[in-house]
Amino acid sequence: MASVFTKIINRELPGRFVYEDDEFVAFLTIAPVTQGHVLVVPRAEIDQWQDVDPAVWGRITALTQRIGQAVIKAFDAPRAGLLIAGLEVPHLHLHVFPAYTLDDVNISNADPNPSAESLDEAQAKIVAALAELS
Repeated sequence: MASVFTKIINRELPGRFVYEDDEFVAFLTIAPVTQGHVLVVPRAEIDQWQDVDPAVWGRITALTQRIGQAVIKAFDAPRAGLLIAGLEVPHLHLHVFPAYTLDDVNISNADPNPSAESLDEAQAKIVAALAELS
């Protein structure tokens, strides 16, 4: 059975994408800990990060670093947080988000109902920041 992320990747469910290539996608989470919270996801349905081929791991972490640079730039954040939990969806995903305090690293503080305007604004800011970093 396809994961919810596969359904988003295949456009069967909506997603606010900020990046995609043949191997990975990055889109906004629907429950952000801070505005600009992005999930970096391989297209392949890999469950555990420990099972990723080392070469693929290198490429996804390089992309994650780039997304981190973009969220810092887009939201004038002092840091970009990075989490790998994998408890919500059995499809590898790396959480990248603007981090201002240690409270921002607590996924249980996520906003379950962000406004569409907030998500649209975050998407636009991150896409623009990625373009500037290229």
